[in-house]
Amino acid sequence: MTEIVPGVHAIDLGTVYAYLYHERDHLTLIDTGYADHAARVLQEIETIGRRPQDLEQIVVTHSHADHRGALAELVDRTGAQVLVHALDAPVVRGEVPQPLPVLSDLEREPFEQIMAGFVEPPPGPVDRELEDGDEIDLDGRAQAVHVPGHTAGSIAVYLPGRRLLFSGDAAVAGPQGRLMVGVFNVDTQQARASFRKLAALDFEVACFGHGKPLDREASLAFRRLAEKLGR
Repeated sequence: MTEIVPGVHAIDLGTVYAYLYHERDHLTLIDTGYADHAARVLQEIETIGRRPQDLEQIVVTHSHADHRGALAELVDRTGAQVLVHALDAPVVRGEVPQPLPVLSDLEREPFEQIMAGFVEPPPGPVDRELEDGDEIDLDGRAQAVHVPGHTAGSIAVYLPGRRLLFSGDAAVAGPQGRLMVGVFNVDTQQARASFRKLAALDFEVACFGHGKPLDREASLAFRRLAEKLGR
């Protein structure tokens, strides 16, 4: 586990990152990893000197299994409240199936490899359904930013006072750390529009669901890529 900025810890779960946000009075988890990652997340909570019961809330950036797979077990072990965008909440609860992405030719083979042997994670509870602009209790001023395209209810978590962004899979760090729009999207054009929405924000540090965080001049990198994407 790596501390990206004071109180923000990146948990490298192999193919995906989760994040612990540690304040004096609050402990928040952003995304959970796959279903078998619960024990690792709980271990990391103890590593920073807190108890699993100190975890007050879990923010799920979107409904894919690698971001909410351990949710049910973590809620059972911690009692944390769960925050998910309203459009992805039915998937998280298990009420509807996860919509499949619209794949490009280049995405088809890697997606099939990922899905080989895939097991749907257990449903999880949702205590609060978020909308664009809703406040999240992180340093008192975090915002949910609706960034549809990867899934219908994808969100980023933005802390303007700390100039910090958690992008979920709306943006990722690809090979050699290259900034990219997320792949395996239900709507690629919408995903690009959402990336441009993030590029209009002001942040120094970006934490991704996939790839190492970008710890300086992050919004500048976003703006440069957004210019290349065009309209």
